[in-house]
Amino acid sequence: MSGGLLVAGTTSDAGKSVLTAGICRWLHRRGVKVAPFKAQNMSNNSAVVVGPDGRGGEIGRAQAMQAAACGIAPDLRFNPVLLKPGSDLASQVVLLGEAVDTITADTFGQLRPRLAETAYGALAELRSAYDVVICEGAGSPAEINLRAGDYVNMGLARHANLPTIVVGDIDRGGVFASMFGTVALLDPADQALIAGFVINKFRGDLGLLQPGLDMLRNVTGRPTYGVLPWALDLWLDAEDSLAYGRVLGRPAAPYGTEWLDVAVVRLPRISNATDVEALATEPGVRVRLTVEPAELAAADVVVLPGSKSTVADLAWLRETGLADAVLAHAAAGKPLLGLCGGFQMLGRAIHDPVESRQGSVPGLGLLPIEVTFDPRKTVRQSVGTVGDDVPVRGYEIHHGYVSRADPALTPLLTTADGVGEGAVLGAVQGTHWHGTFESDGFRRRFLTQAARQAGRTGFRVAPDTSFAAARERSLDLLGDLVEEHLDTDALWRLVEAGPPPGLPVIPPGQPPS
Repeated sequence: MSGGLLVAGTTSDAGKSVLTAGICRWLHRRGVKVAPFKAQNMSNNSAVVVGPDGRGGEIGRAQAMQAAACGIAPDLRFNPVLLKPGSDLASQVVLLGEAVDTITADTFGQLRPRLAETAYGALAELRSAYDVVICEGAGSPAEINLRAGDYVNMGLARHANLPTIVVGDIDRGGVFASMFGTVALLDPADQALIAGFVINKFRGDLGLLQPGLDMLRNVTGRPTYGVLPWALDLWLDAEDSLAYGRVLGRPAAPYGTEWLDVAVVRLPRISNATDVEALATEPGVRVRLTVEPAELAAADVVVLPGSKSTVADLAWLRETGLADAVLAHAAAGKPLLGLCGGFQMLGRAIHDPVESRQGSVPGLGLLPIEVTFDPRKTVRQSVGTVGDDVPVRGYEIHHGYVSRADPALTPLLTTADGVGEGAVLGAVQGTHWHGTFESDGFRRRFLTQAARQAGRTGFRVAPDTSFAAARERSLDLLGDLVEEHLDTDALWRLVEAGPPPGLPVIPPGQPPS
């Protein structure tokens, strides 16, 4: 068979990514050869995938997570178009893993036919290679101002005749109005593909919700396929920036006698913020994202994460007083870590004729390095060791490279080729590598050292925390939620048979004039 389904949402962060992953895991358990797909993603959270030519390419991190739910390796075709915002007005275009252009709202229309053709071609290839492809929409299909050129939501569904379910987040309120309005704003041909709804993040007595579900069916002629409960343990690999709150996950009680408090600066153009999620899986480690200088002062460890616009975010650090807080933290001898763009900020100078085009700007001066931006983007998976041969894996996505460094500077890591990477100076360290904390040995070593530098002598790293196992538990939980709370027989009929015939049109059912 060559079945398919589109998971659309009433809003961003309604639950499309997790529901898609849950359906993928459910089908994978049934022995179905299934793959995920998102025609276009707008996100700075990306994963590196090795393409068929051996080169590294980027896809949205959520699609890499969904691939894991399917029990398969990530593929560049799972997310053929990735837009990485560098500012409010411009985004880098990554096409089948490769950065090809930078666009604005004015120039996007010129490139859109090429992007749509690439997305449609990738989906066709996947549908010929897999039994089922579960597609994820973007934002909301009712963004009628964008419908004319849409190839991600109903444009994709119309092109591939995909039955579509709409998921809404009831925790935000207004879910019934959002679902009704989503369908009513679509034209009749689009409405004919909307098969029904799923409600996400419900807390309380389902009996109190039932009258609303019945009325929704009466006014739309479409069923609700299930109600997913609020699940506190679903926080790994969050796709949308709206998903990031102040504290990551649910910190478990310390393995030792003290907590370790980690403050991650939430940069305006933060990228790959999922780097620090692995820290939050450790007992006794409280990880929070913050924009408050006072919270950096109170933290044991400060992390400067990646950035899609390093120079602009560095200027923001200075404007907000966060740079002074970072410098004070380092001056106190407390551990400070920079990741990719955050690492570049720690140096003496940044020379950037590429991303910001501002030329040379001073860094924070905490590491004796200088960084220069190159038009060629480094995108690759990386393997190496740290310390006494502790293995570490990661991935790189950056334009900047260390162009000058103090010869006596100690590298943080050693690559598989024997080359030093990153830098360590006292309690300050940094690396261009993302994803290093997913290596259990590296994470334990970092936390043990950081606790000592922060004076948390009562903190102990748990000896058996496995990030890979934590991710698998999360994916299994998603599969369990789908199996237990959704009408999986009805979902399978959609996947197998396509959109149900005879679905009613809800007025006005027309595009805006």
